Amino acid sequence: MKAIILAGGKGERLRPFTNNCPKGMLKIEGKPILEYQLEWLKKYGVNEVVFACCHLSHAIQDYFGDGKKFSMKINYSIEDEPLGRGGAVKQAWNMIDSKEAIIVVNGDIYTETDLSKVIASHNEKRGIIATITIFPYKSPYGIVRIEEEKNGLIESFEEKRTLPYWVNGGIYVFEHEVKQYLPDKGDHENTTFPLLAEKKLLYGYKCLDYWKGIDTIKDLNEFAADKRNNISLLRTVAQTINSI
Repeated sequence: MKAIILAGGKGERLRPFTNNCPKGMLKIEGKPILEYQLEWLKKYGVNEVVFACCHLSHAIQDYFGDGKKFSMKINYSIEDEPLGRGGAVKQAWNMIDSKEAIIVVNGDIYTETDLSKVIASHNEKRGIIATITIFPYKSPYGIVRIEEEKNGLIESFEEKRTLPYWVNGGIYVFEHEVKQYLPDKGDHENTTFPLLAEKKLLYGYKCLDYWKGIDTIKDLNEFAADKRNNISLLRTVAQTINSI
């Protein structure tokens, strides 16, 4: 099985740590985020990966090389100019010589999603050519409950509760037909996906496994808190940044 990892973002909300380091190469316990992704993909049978790169792509190439030391085949699709995520996927897909379905992953997430279940569910859906893995939306803020009938008195507080909504987790299964819907330049989330949804070709797989988007220092802190008690993945954000 083959995969494309979108690793071209500038990571502007993680500056200054990403001034000279791609976001996906920020190290956690001495290992880049992208390496954790490779380990996860390999666990579920992915043996060939194309990194879609732009910003500081040489750092990714220098670290991963041809993939032999990771027991994978690794190639690089390097953009001369930013193409947007949809354009990046389309360009990278040209390097994959196969008509089989592929996995596409945002390069700034950590997940323990059971990918085999996502693929199996995708394959069960007749007529579907793309699957988005979606996760429960957890509010980034605490919730205040008010007793409206009591002149607005506050009743209780709830810390960052899970809301009845689902968010796109940046993990996709794409059949080869999806390629024709991708823009040459632009974002698939506001071009390809709405069109596929309109045509009833897009499926959302609801997943409750661990998932974390890593966009800010706050995300790194929360990731550390989530993992500290059961997986020795992070010490502190400061130590993580210092290891770059």
